[in-house]
Amino acid sequence: MSTIAENIAKVGVRIREAAQASQRNLADIGLLAVSKTKPAGAIREAHAAGLCDFGENYLQEALEKQAELSDLPLIWHFIGPIQSNKTRPIAEHFDWVHSVDRLKIAQRLSDQRPAHLPPLNICLQVNVSAEDSKSGCSPDELPELAKAVAALPNLRLRGLMAIPEPTDDVTAQHAAFARVRQLRDELALNLDTLSMGMSHDLEAAIAEGATWVRIGTALFGARDYGQPTH
Repeated sequence: MSTIAENIAKVGVRIREAAQASQRNLADIGLLAVSKTKPAGAIREAHAAGLCDFGENYLQEALEKQAELSDLPLIWHFIGPIQSNKTRPIAEHFDWVHSVDRLKIAQRLSDQRPAHLPPLNICLQVNVSAEDSKSGCSPDELPELAKAVAALPNLRLRGLMAIPEPTDDVTAQHAAFARVRQLRDELALNLDTLSMGMSHDLEAAIAEGATWVRIGTALFGARDYGQPTH
């Protein structure tokens, strides 16, 4: 059975080869380990193998793991849908939020970010495939939202996040990720981040400019949704 360390090494090879193929600097591409539904021990094992950035979708589960792993210098990313009543603990306990899709949530995160912490790094989630089931603002709503979020005092708008409709069509993968990059560039806000690409399509995402690839299954194996996810 593959260990997490072996899986990290394999994903690292994929990222490195994708960076070389697209003539990108490997240092510009971050590996965000999606650790939702996985135990704290798996995160500890991944950290021992060199990872520092971990993405969580479920707030209560994440807070429990943060408490258990408080001895490690981890960087926590919230990547799931955000309810208004959950913004305070997110503002208090995370370094990045990738899933802001409306101004009300951004305003609450800014208002509730503790003064002793640096600005919260924000990505705006855009629904680039126009799927009813997906969170994210529409491309048409994005410019106004980005301008408003960029002005909030305790946030640092970094870029965009997207989860395009899954497909095995590599051409379609490239087109969706290129659209996200285009949307970011059209904002003309000097944003440096594209959070896009997962285990099945990271190569296309890197080719189109991803700076974070969010990898879960290829690192930790299939997710166990039998556990309560709060």
